[in-house]
Amino acid sequence: MSAPSPYADALARIPARDRTLEVLGVSTHLVEYGPLDADRTVVLVHGFRGDHHGLGPVVAQLPGIRFLAPDLPGFGTSEPLADRAHDIEGYVAWLDAFLHAAGVHGTAVLLGHSFGSIVVSAAVASGVPTPRVVLVNPIGQNALAGPRGVLTRLAVGFYRAGAALPEALGFAVLRSRLVTRIMSVTMAKTDDKALLRWIHEEHDRYFSAFANRDSLLEAFRASVSHDVSEYAARVSPSTLLIVADEDDITPLEAQRHLVTLFPDARLEIIEGVGHLVHYEKPVEAAAAIREFLA
Repeated sequence: MSAPSPYADALARIPARDRTLEVLGVSTHLVEYGPLDADRTVVLVHGFRGDHHGLGPVVAQLPGIRFLAPDLPGFGTSEPLADRAHDIEGYVAWLDAFLHAAGVHGTAVLLGHSFGSIVVSAAVASGVPTPRVVLVNPIGQNALAGPRGVLTRLAVGFYRAGAALPEALGFAVLRSRLVTRIMSVTMAKTDDKALLRWIHEEHDRYFSAFANRDSLLEAFRASVSHDVSEYAARVSPSTLLIVADEDDITPLEAQRHLVTLFPDARLEIIEGVGHLVHYEKPVEAAAAIREFLA
C-alpha cells in the first residue's frame, strides 16, 4: 500500500497547471502553482536527480505566491540540453533562457535546493537578475570534503561504472532501487515512520527519471565539482540560507562560514533535520521564506 503524503491536502488546495516551454531549443516541463496574478513569483530549481515534485511540500505551505517549478534539463520529463554540456555553465544558460521564456526575467525570486543552490548562485553571480535569492540546504563546501566525503567518492565510482557499462546494464545500475534506498536512508533523519516511508517512496518514484546516462554523469560531475562558496561574493541580492543542523553534505560550521561570504545574507537554522528540509521540515522552511519575502 502506497504511503500517503502528509502534505497532499495542503498542496491540493494550491492551483496547479502543467506547462511546456521551449528553452534553448529543447522542451522544458514545468508546473505553475498559485494564482496567476500573485504579487510575487518564485522560480524553483530542484536538486540533483530530483524533479519539480521535490519542492511541492514547501509550495503547499505558501498559498498566494506564484511558483514556477521546472524539471531541470535531462531530469523529470524535460529534454536534455541539445548542444551544450550539462555542467554549471550549461544549467546557468538554461536558467537564464527559462526566465526569459517564462516572462519573469529580472522579476522572479530564485530558490534553489541542494544542487539547485549551486545553479542559482552561479546564475546570479554571472549577472542573471533577481530581486532576492533563497537557498535551501545549500552546498556550502565541496561535497568531497563534507562529513560524507567517503560516500561521495563511492558515488563517483558508481556513476562512472554506470556510464561505462553496456547501455541496458548501465541503466539498470543507475536506476537501482537498492542504491536509491541507501541514499534515502542516509539523508533522512525523521523518526516518524509514516513520513519516512513516504520519503522513501518519493525517491523511488522520481529519483530515476533522467533522460540518458551521459547527461546524468555530466550533471553529477557538476554537482560534486562546485559549491556555493565559489559564487557567494558575487551574489549581490539579499539572500536567505535555510540550513539544517544535521546535514551530512554541508555541516553547520561550514554553513555559518558560507553566510559570511555573501554581501547581504542571513542564516535560518532548522533543527532536527538533515539534507531533506523540503520533505521533513517544509512548514518551518516556508515560514522562513514567507518572512524573508515579506
